[in-house]
Order: sequence, then C-alpha cells, then structure tokens
Amino acid sequence: MSTEHNWPKGVFPARLIEQLSAEGSISTKRPFDADQVQPASLDLRLGDTAFRVRSSFLPGPSHSVAERIEALKLHEIDLTQGAVLERGCVYLVPLQESLALPATVSASANPKSSTGRLDVFTRVIGDRARGFDQMPAGYRGPLFLEVSPRTFPVLVRTGSRLSQMRFRSGDSRLNIAEHQALHAAQTLVIGGDRPVENGVSLSIDLKGQSRDGLVGFRSKRHTAVVDVDKKAGLDVLDFWEPITNRGSDELILDPDEFYILVSDEAVHVPPDHAAEMVPFDPLVGEFRVHYAGFFDPGFGHSAAGGTGSRAVLEVRSREVPFLLGHGQTIGRLIYERLAETPDRLYGTASGSNYQAQALKLSKHFKPYP
Repeated sequence: MSTEHNWPKGVFPARLIEQLSAEGSISTKRPFDADQVQPASLDLRLGDTAFRVRSSFLPGPSHSVAERIEALKLHEIDLTQGAVLERGCVYLVPLQESLALPATVSASANPKSSTGRLDVFTRVIGDRARGFDQMPAGYRGPLFLEVSPRTFPVLVRTGSRLSQMRFRSGDSRLNIAEHQALHAAQTLVIGGDRPVENGVSLSIDLKGQSRDGLVGFRSKRHTAVVDVDKKAGLDVLDFWEPITNRGSDELILDPDEFYILVSDEAVHVPPDHAAEMVPFDPLVGEFRVHYAGFFDPGFGHSAAGGTGSRAVLEVRSREVPFLLGHGQTIGRLIYERLAETPDRLYGTASGSNYQAQALKLSKHFKPYP
C-alpha cells in the first residue's frame, strides 16, 4: 500500500517513479526491466495473453475492462512464445503493471516512439474509465492496452513494451508567459520564427535537408512481419518507399496511407522540464498526426548528446487527398515542469534511440541509405 504524503507538484522523474513502485503505488507481476524506467516515464509491458475483440470500447463507470472483454472477445492468444497481431484487428492485452495511486497523483499514457513509427495504434484503459490513456488521481486497479496495428503486422510477446506512462501531481503545464520566458532563456525550438504562445508550434520540412533531398517515407502494403523487440534487422526498402523533394516543396497525402515525415525545427527539452506534442488545430486539414507524444527531459539537450533533435511525425490522411506545403504548422509542444531535478536525461539513459535525430524510422530498421 502506498504511503500518503506531500508529493511535489510536477511530472515525476525516474527517482519518484521508482519511489512510487517501492511504496506499492505501482505493482508488477515481474521485477522492472533494467531500462524500463525512463527519465520521466515508465514503459509498460504486455502480459501473457492477448484477447482479439470485436471492437474498441470504453468500460464506462459501471463495468470493469475484464467484463467488457468477456462480452466482446473472439478468441485468446498466448503471448508467452510470441504471436503475430494482424493489421486492422483490435486486441486487448492485460499489462504486467497495475496501479494504486496516491490521492494526489494521476497518470497518462502514450505510445512509445517506436510504436508510433510503426503505425501501431495503442491506448491504455483502466477499470470504469470514461477516457483513454488517462488514469485519474487515486486510481486503483489493473491496466490494459488496446493494440491495433494499422500498417504492418507485428510480432509481440510477453514483456514487449509498446506504451509508456507518465505520473504527475497537480497541474504542471506552463502557461503562455512561462512558455515565452523559458524559450527566451533556453531556446525551446531552433530554426523556427513562429511566436511562442500556449506551447511552441512545429512545422513540417518538405525541402529535405540531406543531399539527396529525402523528405520522408510512405509505407508499403502487404509486407512481412515486424518483430517489435528486434533492432536494426529489417531492410527499409522492403517496408517503405522513400519520398524526395522534386522541386515543389509540397506533398499530396493519399487517403489511408501512412507517412513518416519530420519537423522543420529542432526541439530542445531542458533537463528540468518535459514536453508533450498535441495537435495544432484539428480543423486545419483533412489529416491527422499519429504521434508518440512524450518528450523526456534532455531531448535535444547538448549535455545529453543532442544539439536540438527534430520531431519525427507519423502522418495519415483521412478520406480525401490533402496537400501539405513546406513550413505548414502541424503540431505544438506543451512544456511541463518536473517535480524535481532528474537524475538521468534522455540520451544518457540506456535505450534512448532517437537523441540528435533528424528524419528517422523506428529502431527496427537498418540505417538508410
């Protein structure tokens, strides 16, 4: 049982996440993996069984997730030896972690960066939840992960880590004046000239900053399986079509195709802050950014091995083709204060795959070109 005391306000860095675990606020079926606690988030691990279900759902205030699974499941899948999750299907997987949060501590979840770059749609659900990826302060109960591969079939197994969770006490988001002051002092984005208001706007690079003018990748259909736990083993051209700038600085998104693109600006997250990417405006165009939204402290920070790291964007058009132009605003970063100075930063911690990145596919693929 967790100990009730005055938790400091802000996003919890690794030390406080480990303290939550030590006090019983985070329970696990197996001890944490050595690199499971990230600088300001906790990776969540798949359990032993996946349930193929007829549809996505929210349990609502009157039901547990297990009750909904029992009503909607088509079959059960053993993950202990590994199993393929097919594209276009919906699966619910009990996670190895469960929560008994203190009354003042809440949690939120997001896909890991590598998950988003494979277009694997994931959302964390808790018992009697009214929303996805949000655990209210004081939540006590199991955690489940909804998994729906959209582009590639994926091989997962017990212990695979597709999502991550952040813990916080109180409202730690910066207001407009605080964003402006932090940007003036520490330069949150490099290369952009947009005003800093309620967050920092990011735009899209369609000029291509490499010598070959590479601006992104479009996924192929009918590919082989991606093993989510294997790094740098897949040939890029077996899964992706490179997109280069042919002089127009524009790109037409084809309906229901998946693209990996990159921000024109480089991002910097100071060590005493974290950040989350949110949609700029859902009304600006017929496309969506399927992003893994957490940026850990130290992302793009020089002391952690970065000199500003660009944000990789996972983009999908909706029902109609849509024209994107170079410099078009596509998202914004909201910064939050950490509850205390972290003892590790992104880029210096084990498993930091995307420090100092430019345009980069997920860790599963060999370097390109």
